[in-house]
Amino acid sequence: MGLLSLIILAISTFLLSYPSQALSQPTSQLTILMAIKAALDPQSLYLSSWSATAATPCSGAFEGIACNDRGQVVNISLQGKGLAGQIPLEIGQLKSLSGLYLHFNELHGVVPKEIAKLSQLSDLYLNVNNLSGEIPPEIANMSNLQVLQLCYNKLRGSIPPQLGSLKKLSVLALQYNQLTGAIPATLGDLPNLKRLDLSFNQLFGSIPTKLANAPVLEVLDIRNNSLSGSVSIAMKRLNDGFQYANNTGLCGVGFSTLQACSASDNLNPTKPEPFRPGSNGLPKKGIPESANFKSNCTERRCSDQSKQPVLAVVFGVVGVIVVLTITGLVASSWYRRRKQKIGSAFDTSDSRLSTDQVKEVYKKSTSPLISLEYSSGWDPLAKGCSGSGFSQEMFESFMFNLEDVESATQHFAEVNFLGKSSFSSTYKGLLRDGSSVTIKCIAKSSCKSDEAQFLKGLKILTSLKHENLLRLRGFCCSKGRGECFLIYDFVPNGNLCKYLDVKASTGKVLEWSTRISIIQGIAKGIGYLHGKKGKKLALVHQNISAEKVLIDDHRYIPLLSDAGLDKLLADDVIFSTLKASAAMGYLAPEYTTTGRFTEKSDVYAFGMIIFQILSGKHKITHLIRQGAETCKFEDFIDTNLDGNFPEPEAAKLGKIALLCTHESPDQRPAMETVTQELTEFSIC
Repeated sequence: MGLLSLIILAISTFLLSYPSQALSQPTSQLTILMAIKAALDPQSLYLSSWSATAATPCSGAFEGIACNDRGQVVNISLQGKGLAGQIPLEIGQLKSLSGLYLHFNELHGVVPKEIAKLSQLSDLYLNVNNLSGEIPPEIANMSNLQVLQLCYNKLRGSIPPQLGSLKKLSVLALQYNQLTGAIPATLGDLPNLKRLDLSFNQLFGSIPTKLANAPVLEVLDIRNNSLSGSVSIAMKRLNDGFQYANNTGLCGVGFSTLQACSASDNLNPTKPEPFRPGSNGLPKKGIPESANFKSNCTERRCSDQSKQPVLAVVFGVVGVIVVLTITGLVASSWYRRRKQKIGSAFDTSDSRLSTDQVKEVYKKSTSPLISLEYSSGWDPLAKGCSGSGFSQEMFESFMFNLEDVESATQHFAEVNFLGKSSFSSTYKGLLRDGSSVTIKCIAKSSCKSDEAQFLKGLKILTSLKHENLLRLRGFCCSKGRGECFLIYDFVPNGNLCKYLDVKASTGKVLEWSTRISIIQGIAKGIGYLHGKKGKKLALVHQNISAEKVLIDDHRYIPLLSDAGLDKLLADDVIFSTLKASAAMGYLAPEYTTTGRFTEKSDVYAFGMIIFQILSGKHKITHLIRQGAETCKFEDFIDTNLDGNFPEPEAAKLGKIALLCTHESPDQRPAMETVTQELTEFSIC
C-alpha cells in the first residue's frame, strides 16, 4: 500500500507540474515578435517585413529590429509608423531589450504592467500616442531605466510615488496628459534626474521641497496645472529651466511673476475636488507625499473643524466654478493644440507637435532632429539660421536624432566610455543597423558661438571624403543637453600610439612595408585636405599627431581623425588643445611668433610622425634627428626590425622627415611634393 501511494503521488506530481513546465519553456524570439506584430499592427499594414517564416529576426529583414552579437533583440524602433494597435503583454518577454521606441504612432489602450519585466530597458518612448489608463507603478522595478517618455497621451490617475526608486532616471516626460493628484516628493530622491516635465496636466498641491534639492535637475516644467503654495527659493538655481506659468495658486519670494506668500497660502494647498469629477477626492492610498494631508485627520473630523463664515463658503463655491471653468478651457486648448498644425519640428517656440504634424515631419526625413524631452535652447539647425544659406536638407543624410545617440551609447553608459579631452568625451556606440561607431560629445560652450560659422564648419566636415580620413557618419545637435555629437566609424585597432615604444616580446611590431604604407596613407590624407590650387579650398588640420592617426584593422590603412574639427570649435578651445601637441613636438616653431596655422605647420607635424614610425618611439630626440642626418640607422630606425629594412629607403625617408621638420616653413616641401616622393617606394 505504501509503494502504491508513492507511485500515485509521483504521477500526480508529474501531471500537476507538467503545464507549468511547458509554460516555463523559453518562447522563441520569432514567436514573441509575431505576437507583438499582431498587437501593434492588427491589420498588417505597416510591419510586412516581419514574417513568421524568417529564420531569425536578427537577419536584418525585420524593420526596426536590432540585435546584439549573441542574436538577442536589443532595440525595437518603430516610431512614426502609423501603428494603430495596442502594446502587447508579450513585450515583457524580450528580456534583453534595452530600447523601446513606439512614439509618434496611434497606439491605444493601456501601458501594460508586463512592460516592467524589461529589466535591461534604458529607453522607453511611448509618447505621442492615444494611450489611456494609469501609469503602472510596476515601472519602478525597471532599475536600468534612464528615459521615460509618456507625454502627449491620455493617461489619467496620479503619478506613482514609486517612480522615485528609478535611480538611473534622467528624463521623465509626462506633459500633456490628464494626470491628477500631487507631485510625489519621492521624485526629489532621483540622483540623476535632469529633466522633469509635468506641464499641461491637472496636478494640484504644492511643489515638493525635496524636488528643489534634486542634485542634477536642470529643467522643471510644471506649467498649466493647478499647483499652489510657496515655491522654494532653491528653485532659482534652475534659472530659465524652472517654468511655472499658469499655476495661479503659487507664491514665493525672488520670482518676478509670483506674489509674496501670505499666511494662508500654506495652510492647505491641495484642492482635489475640482479635478476628480464623480469622486469624493483622491483615495488615501494614492496620495503622494507632497499632498500634505494630515495623517490624523479623517474626512469627518476635517469637515467638523472647517466651519467658516457663510461668505467664505460663497467664495469657495465661486472658486470651484472658476477652477472648473479654467480646467475646461485648458482641456479644450490641449485638445485643439494636438489637432492643429503648428510650425516646423525645428521651431524653437514653445509650441508642441500634434500627432499629425509629427507624422508629416517623419515623412520628410527619416531621422529628423526631433526630441520632445529636449525642446528649448541652442539649435544651430533651427529656422532662425536658414537666412545664413544653410538648410536642413543640406545635412539631411547626416542628421541623427538624440534618441539614436542615446540608444547607441546605452545612454552614455560608463562601459562605452572611451576617453575624454579638454573639450569632448568619446563613447563607443552600436547603431540600430548593427554597425559600430565612435561618438564624440562636444559641449556647446566649446563650439563657435556664431551659429552661421558653426554651420559652415559642419558643411566642411560633411564634405570630407577620402580613404585616409576617418569617415563622418553623421551628427546631432541636442538643444536641451547643449551638446553636439559627431558620429564616426569605429576603428577597433586603435591609433598609431599603440605601435610606438613596444617591445618585440610583448607588443605588435610593424613590418617595414606596413610602416611605408602607413606613411603613404597619412600623406595622402593630408594632401587631400590641402588640395590643389584652384581646385579645392585648402583645409589645414592644425592638430596632427600619432593619436589622431587611427589604424584600420584589416590592412593597417591609416585614417586621419578630427579633420576640420577646428571649424566647429571656439578659438580658446583650439588653443587649449595645442599644449599636448607642443609637449610632444608636433607644433611648428613659427607658431610661437605668428600664432597662425598654415599648410606648412601640418607638414611639420607629418615630419614628426615619420620620425615616430621609423624609430618606433613617441619622443623624438636630437639623437634620432642626428641619426637621420648621418644615415646612422641604429639611431633612428626601430631596433625591433632586426635590420629587416632596405637602407636606401630608410635613408630617403629620414631625409624627407628632416625636410618636413625644417625650422623655416619656406624650406619645407608642399604636401603634394611629399606624396609624389613617397609613391616611389614599393610595397610588397
